[in-house]
Amino acid sequence: MTTQTAVHAGRRSLGPFPPAAPRNPDAPHVTQASIQVDADDVQGPLTRVWESIGYDEFNWTYTPTGKRLLKTFADFSGAGYHVRPHYMYCSGSGFGIPHWSSGNVYHEDENGTPFYDFTLLDQAYDAIVGAGHHVLVELGFTPRDLLPPEAEALTVVPSPTAYTTYEAGAWGYPPKDYDKWAGLIAATVRHCVERYGEAEVNTWLWELWNEPDGSYWRGTLDQFNELYTVTARAVREALPSAKVGGPAVTSGGLDFLKGFLDYTSSRDEPMDFISYHTKGSRWETRDYRPFAAAPAELLSPSATKMLYDLREFNRLIASYDAYRDLPAIVDECDAGVPAHFGVYDNRNYTFQNTEYYPVFQVKLMKKILDLNAAGPVQVEQATSWSFYFEGERYFEGTRSFLTAGGVQKPLLNAYRMMSLLGPDRLGTTSDAAWRLDELDHTDGSSMPEEVDALASRAPDGTVAVLVWRHIDDQYQTSDDQAPVTITVNNLPAGSYQVRHLRIDAEHSNSYAVWQSFGSPQDPTPDELAAITQRQGLEEYEPQRRVTANGSVSLDVALPLPAASLLILEPSN
Repeated sequence: MTTQTAVHAGRRSLGPFPPAAPRNPDAPHVTQASIQVDADDVQGPLTRVWESIGYDEFNWTYTPTGKRLLKTFADFSGAGYHVRPHYMYCSGSGFGIPHWSSGNVYHEDENGTPFYDFTLLDQAYDAIVGAGHHVLVELGFTPRDLLPPEAEALTVVPSPTAYTTYEAGAWGYPPKDYDKWAGLIAATVRHCVERYGEAEVNTWLWELWNEPDGSYWRGTLDQFNELYTVTARAVREALPSAKVGGPAVTSGGLDFLKGFLDYTSSRDEPMDFISYHTKGSRWETRDYRPFAAAPAELLSPSATKMLYDLREFNRLIASYDAYRDLPAIVDECDAGVPAHFGVYDNRNYTFQNTEYYPVFQVKLMKKILDLNAAGPVQVEQATSWSFYFEGERYFEGTRSFLTAGGVQKPLLNAYRMMSLLGPDRLGTTSDAAWRLDELDHTDGSSMPEEVDALASRAPDGTVAVLVWRHIDDQYQTSDDQAPVTITVNNLPAGSYQVRHLRIDAEHSNSYAVWQSFGSPQDPTPDELAAITQRQGLEEYEPQRRVTANGSVSLDVALPLPAASLLILEPSN
């Protein structure tokens, strides 16, 4: 093992994008839109790229709230998500706090002989698998007993709120003994196969580390590459059919990824997927302004920036003949960072409470599918780095699916909507949509207001059309609703039952209900009951029947922002 001090490949921003989406308060609104869906134009399977979540707080996986949330995803999706927690190998007490947790697996006796304690790992993976999901195993980070001597150089100022240097980041140093690390990897894989069965574990992804181009890795690119060789070999020796990959670089890690892929391709290392991350914004946090104060600057996330990142990474991957057919795993794909900061750190995080975020998310997932259609590299998962946080105030504004009291935030309803789409994607056009080719000449501008749609078909002939109105500016709203005509062509003749589900300021929006009560931090039982009653996905209008004779036209009116899901189910 080499022992150089940490020198990362240079990190660089991709494209001309500022830290947040540039605003244009005078940007024109969409005043009307026409959407055409061809029910006979099946463009292939609708890849459910959104069926993946992750989070820092490994130990919250198996809390009662964590288990219920995992079960909620399984119940409405009817399928297993991939779930990716951080810090599985970190030493610690098993007490999770925001952005820190520990699996406490690896230990050595007085003679330096390794032994393993899978108690916490079992609780977390039991919760994931028990809810019907699969694990995206993030193999990190360095256990305390494997810290190298250079880790002693990292120090923290002792205080009542500080942990040791280990929690402060010493876990990011390369293991001092790669053979012992390999033993830990192999023992983990064998233990999981014994506990969950080979068939289940073959659905898992085994990924080395997280964001090694940044502060999570305090070694060199060469050291990381060497660790990948050791890790992949250990995984495959324990389970030859296991899927291994990495390296989960940040959006600034294109050069690191290239150095990694140069290494693995030249040595024909095992590689079943390639992972990277993208974020839509980064702004000042912990500015500690008065709670009633407005943001110092009005900021929003940029979907355009995220899509540009994905395209650049996919182009790099496609430049390797050996890798162009591998799936890309974007296992942190989020509008902003970090997950545990909210409205009390910066008021711009308010969007993570509101209807703006779920509409942003469905828009983003559709555009990722458009990128896939342009090929050749296919994004298989676009992970929302979101779960929940213990000890929050109501609507803290963190990136999460739940707020205090277990109340479901509007974001969760985006995933409910997408779960109702059928297995086949249908050809769909909108005359008010932003197009991917705008990336070819972007100047860093944010995505303008658009109306776009994603449509699907199920084997029983059900057609679902998910349509939205959105702009990459959480402060840009409109009192006028945009009329949208959705025409479904080549629809078999007959009668159809139409359901119309909606996310906007007045529907599927627990946050708006909470605000209507004066934003209480100790809601009464009646208030809490009213909030939770409105937290799910809501019908916009009563169900009705329409008759198709080759086509059907449906009219909707969309406020800004809003998403509607129209489901046309054949009636017998």
